[in-house]
Amino acid sequence: MRVLLTGATGFIGHAVAQALRERGHAVVAATRRPPPGGQDHVQADFASVPSRAWWLPRLADIDAVVNAIGILREQGGQRFEALHHRAPAELFHACAVAGVKSVVQVSALGADASGHTGYHCSKKAADDVLRSLPLRAAIVQPSLVYGAGGTSAALFDKLALAPLLPFPAGGRMLVQPVHIDDLVEGIVRLVEGPPDEVATFAFAGPRPLALADYLRALRAAMGEDARQWIVPIPASLFRAGAALAGAIPGSMLDRDTADMLLAGNATQANALPALLGRAPREARDFIAPPARESARREAALDLWLPVARLALALLWIWTAIVSFGLYPVRDSYALLARVGLHGTLATLALYGAAALDLVQGLLTLAAPARWRRWNWLAQIALVGGYTALITIFLPEYWLHPYGPIAKNLPILALIALLWSLEPPARGGRR
Repeated sequence: MRVLLTGATGFIGHAVAQALRERGHAVVAATRRPPPGGQDHVQADFASVPSRAWWLPRLADIDAVVNAIGILREQGGQRFEALHHRAPAELFHACAVAGVKSVVQVSALGADASGHTGYHCSKKAADDVLRSLPLRAAIVQPSLVYGAGGTSAALFDKLALAPLLPFPAGGRMLVQPVHIDDLVEGIVRLVEGPPDEVATFAFAGPRPLALADYLRALRAAMGEDARQWIVPIPASLFRAGAALAGAIPGSMLDRDTADMLLAGNATQANALPALLGRAPREARDFIAPPARESARREAALDLWLPVARLALALLWIWTAIVSFGLYPVRDSYALLARVGLHGTLATLALYGAAALDLVQGLLTLAAPARWRRWNWLAQIALVGGYTALITIFLPEYWLHPYGPIAKNLPILALIALLWSLEPPARGGRR
């Protein structure tokens, strides 16, 4: 079969493309930016809503269509209404006219009359359009999808490693996570054997789990002690925290995702066991033993690096505040005099260094991605320079029982780690 696949570069779409090719099918990937010279690609920007007339000639030799386009949050020019509803609707109408043999729409569990978030409502709108058309089609509604490289999987791995979590109702809301391999196998089976008319299939794991139990299962799968302290908090406080998190670029959590999490994500009509002819994978088996340690380390970095970055920023900012006057200015001048700085030069050095520390603290919190590597290098230079000057002119501070200079060594190691984990700037030499 020749299969048109939208969202082929996404988490689910990429896995579907690989599985279809392994089954001997030809995959035509519809993407915003096809690779240069790439074959079997269609350039299509769903944000601009290609019309059904635009799609028709591109469906001429297509046997099946899989729509795996999806975003969890709106950002930039990506909007739920365009990507989840209007663009897929135009594609589905074109499929009906072109006589495409089968269509699979990857929707979401909860995209029904009970859904009220923009994510669920836009998914349901496209599902309803597909249900109205004379096609052999399947609407796949998966629960939380877990797999290597998945954004939600990374989030739940990170939450699973946290020693303490504040959650409404102590994390008792029900979820029914499904592994990406089981989801993809189900999608491929529906592509190859579509229902006679449009039908909806809930895809979920073998049984509902309390969210707290899901996190414990992931902890155990990563080799950690399954015990985790989950503190019940009011739902209103959780939503307020999610609203603040929503202001952070790249954050998965906002008001809508918080509402979806609080509502739970489980089903009593799981179609996956019958379709696969076996039980889906249990959450405790989501992480294969050979991948256990790498998954644990990646989750630990995801969890603690933002904390380390915040702590470093506060260190720079607090140092600046202290230097601006909380520490006796007379004593600061006395120290600068021992370095050979007096009068105006001492004043410039004191307040200039304080201003520089403040700038470094703010950049640690909010530097654009293209600046970060340079910012870490600047911090290494500053801390290294301060350490060298004190070593030369005030060597007795190395013997201070509180270790004010010795502490620069782990700080330098932390900054070097942050620098090394920063992705290199694009467009550099290869």
